[in-house]
Amino acid sequence: MYIADPEIEKKEIIRRYRNILKVWYTKKTEKDKQLVRKAFDVAVEAHKDMRRRTGEPYIYHPLDVARIAAEDIGLGTTSIVCALLHDVVEDTDYTINDIDGLFGEKIAKIIDGLTKIKDIFDYSTLSLQAENFKKMLFTLSEDVRVILIKLADRLHNMRTLGVMPYEKQMKICSETRYLYAPLAYRLGLYAIKSELEDLILKYTEPDIYQTICQKLKNTREDRTKFTNKFIAPIKETFAQNGINARIEVKDKSVFSIWQKMKNKEIPFEDIYDVFVVRVIIDTSPVNERSDCWKVYSLITDYYRPKHDRLHDWISFPKANGYESLHSTFMSDIGKWVEVQIRTVRMNEIAEKGYAAHWKYKNSDEDESSLDEWLRKVRELLQSSDSDAIDFLSDFSMNLFSDEIFAFTPQGDLKNLPLGSTVLDFAYNIHTQIGDNCIGGKINHELVPLKHVLKSGDQVEIITSKKKIPNEDWLKFVITARAKSRIKDSIKEVRKKFKSQGIKKLKKYFENLNIEYSGSNIKKLQKDIDYPSSIDLYYFLATDKITLKDIKNCFQTEDKTLFGYRIPFSRSKKPKTINETINEKIRTKPESHILKTDIKNLKYKIADCCNPIPGDDVIGYFDGNDTIFVHRTNCLQATKLMSNYGNRIVKAKWEHEKLISFLAGIKITAVDNLGLINNISTIISQQFNVNIRSFHLETSEGVTNAIILIYVHDTKNLNTIIKKLRKLKEIKKISRIDRFSEPSLYTNS
Repeated sequence: MYIADPEIEKKEIIRRYRNILKVWYTKKTEKDKQLVRKAFDVAVEAHKDMRRRTGEPYIYHPLDVARIAAEDIGLGTTSIVCALLHDVVEDTDYTINDIDGLFGEKIAKIIDGLTKIKDIFDYSTLSLQAENFKKMLFTLSEDVRVILIKLADRLHNMRTLGVMPYEKQMKICSETRYLYAPLAYRLGLYAIKSELEDLILKYTEPDIYQTICQKLKNTREDRTKFTNKFIAPIKETFAQNGINARIEVKDKSVFSIWQKMKNKEIPFEDIYDVFVVRVIIDTSPVNERSDCWKVYSLITDYYRPKHDRLHDWISFPKANGYESLHSTFMSDIGKWVEVQIRTVRMNEIAEKGYAAHWKYKNSDEDESSLDEWLRKVRELLQSSDSDAIDFLSDFSMNLFSDEIFAFTPQGDLKNLPLGSTVLDFAYNIHTQIGDNCIGGKINHELVPLKHVLKSGDQVEIITSKKKIPNEDWLKFVITARAKSRIKDSIKEVRKKFKSQGIKKLKKYFENLNIEYSGSNIKKLQKDIDYPSSIDLYYFLATDKITLKDIKNCFQTEDKTLFGYRIPFSRSKKPKTINETINEKIRTKPESHILKTDIKNLKYKIADCCNPIPGDDVIGYFDGNDTIFVHRTNCLQATKLMSNYGNRIVKAKWEHEKLISFLAGIKITAVDNLGLINNISTIISQQFNVNIRSFHLETSEGVTNAIILIYVHDTKNLNTIIKKLRKLKEIKKISRIDRFSEPSLYTNS
């Protein structure tokens, strides 16, 4: 328990402030120092009576955010000032005008961008976080520092997440995984991205996190001995050839190790690249590429490279500005070692991302791929009028995606998300080219619009002035730019049908004796799920919405029409499950008990992750009086918690041994006589568990099987898996989540 001591707290505040000055390594004048000191004094005074949930003074938070901005991101005076003041307007009596008067317009604008939206939407709206995030991204058009400081703020919140209640931890972790970690990656902040992912794992799957941490600790001494031996001849040859470089050995993040364990279905001990050897060369800008390749050549004199693991991000930097040469080498004891070769400049950009990128820019005309990406983001934001959820769905897809490189017929390089089509490429060049695209040529061969590109393709776009976008295009484009442009073009076409649609709607309302009013039009839009009036009138004009549809919308169960001309005559509607849950959360935010009787229609088990008793779960209200139960580590649940926070219900199981739940197991084994019988005996006889299905295929001595069984809970399932793992024939075994269509040769 925290015990407040004013004298100790005062000393701690001064210590944290001095730490900011110590790690602040960008250029600073005496005037800069005075400005930061002024911001510090204002923040201390503004937050003097505020405390965090831990009981600590609230000022610790902005001080730590400012330190992250200075040390981990490498930001300068303005950003440090804004980090110190980022919660002042939101949480105290200060206004944006006050900040403008004290610190000037530039700092006031950044603080305004950092200030959260409050009391704009009622409780039933979609996630405020989605709206906040969209607003935050809008500031890219003016100052990217808003997002960088916001990332620093999120990192510190994640570092101190342990004091928050469980449901709040899950919500924040989901937002971080879905939005903030990918954004940190896209802005080149690898260190922050990795730490965010590790912290997500720490709170969402604590047992896994602690196990991997312990295994890393237990094997560190052996790794150190191995890497020292591996590095020794490399250091020697560098000295002989006049290469000025330092060599670092870094452990991979816990999250990335866990992802490899899951994707490859292997234990920690079978992962060879839990660490990376990094060679950082101190050389002049003109010699960077040649020196990196020279170092690579010198290493190959001692160790044989794995040719399919050579990645050249020096010739083709990533969209976030990342440059490095990656390769994997076979050591002299038969273990593969990943080696990254980069210069001091490349390393700083890799660690500090966007801020370091600007530090090393040669001129205003020197536009990197990161600048190009930011330009596209600004363009997307300025043209997007979709709601926050749709916007984030498109935007996050581009944040997550790996990249491919393709060339125009003139040899210009274009980088696009993995899975991009010919049509995505066309819109990447120009909106008009995309709108008129009828196909393309890939390496001189004719292909359709939906053809998926591969890295290295040379793409020629074929156009026709008669061609216009249609809705089917939205099914196969993946870039946010293409989707936005197609929607805009479709909208322009549909606008022409507005007067015709209004005329029909008035006629339909008149026939049904319904008042033509704004409230009735909104009801119609809500019931038939056309939030845009442009779409409503277009589908009325084209007879996609008929008189029958409108009649059904305004009918009650006894087939009589509501009295819209006399609104007070309507009886009060009973509360829906959504309204009941929302009221309960507001008045008494306790857990909802999930009865293990899944026949209860209020609850449905999500088939994307198939939770069973013992799994940590959340409930998601879908808007149709149904609550879907997801595992908290389910990717779909992550997205739902990020975008629809108000529809999330904390849930826990009421355990009943008599009820069984369907679960899936995936097995890879050496084919052997009696294997099926041994597996069946353990499941059916030793554990008395029913098998629903047993899918098995054998090829060249390897057996792959997917078994669906009925278990009581996770403990029951894990015990069965542990027992099966002892069979000598079984080489891999894991639980699977989605098993509606079993696939024997894909990762679960």
